[in-house]
Amino acid sequence: MSAPVVVLVGPMGVGKSTVGELLAARLGTAFRDSDADIVAAQGRPISDIFVDQGETHFRELERAAVRAALAEHTGVLALGGGAVLDASTRELLTGLPVVYLTMEVGEAVKRSGLNTARPLLAVNPRQQWKLLMEARRHHYTDVARVVVPTDDRTPEAVVEAVLDALRLKRVPAQEADQSDDPGTPGDPGTPGKEKQV
Repeated sequence: MSAPVVVLVGPMGVGKSTVGELLAARLGTAFRDSDADIVAAQGRPISDIFVDQGETHFRELERAAVRAALAEHTGVLALGGGAVLDASTRELLTGLPVVYLTMEVGEAVKRSGLNTARPLLAVNPRQQWKLLMEARRHHYTDVARVVVPTDDRTPEAVVEAVLDALRLKRVPAQEADQSDDPGTPGDPGTPGKEKQV
C-alpha cells in the first residue's frame, strides 16, 4: 500500500505549505496540499465554501480530499488545519510519518496578523485561534510521530528538523531542484512514538 513519505499537520498559518514544498524538494519528491485539492475541485476559495454552504459541508469535502490524497500520494502531504477533527481521518493517519508543526499565538500574530481571510478567525481572531487550538491540539498530538516547533525558526530550519526527526534521506540542497531521485525514507522510528525536536 502506498502512503505519503511525510504528512504535515498543524494550525492554520503555521507554514505547512511552505515547509512542505521545501521538504519535498529536499526529498526529491512531490508536494500535495489537501486544501489546494479542494479549491481545485470546487473552483472557488475555501472561505466561499464556508460562507455559501457552511463548515459541515466543507468538512465532508475535506474528509474525502484527505482520504484520496493519503491513498494516492507518495510524496509530502500537507493537511488543512481542521482535518484532524475527523475521527476517520485520524484513523487513516495511524502509523504514518505524521509531523505536527506547532506555533504559539504570538508567532501566529507575527506571521499572519490573524487576518480575516481565514473563515474561522473572522471575529476576534486572537481569541478564536486560541479556542481552535484548545479544541485541536490533542488531536494533532495524538496523530503525530514527531512534534516540530516553528517559532523563531526559518522554514529551512524547520525542514532540517523534520528530516532529522524522521531520519529521512536528503537530496543535497544544491541538487534538490534538478534531481529526479524520489528519495527513500530511512528508519522513521517506532510508529506512534512522538518526540519533539
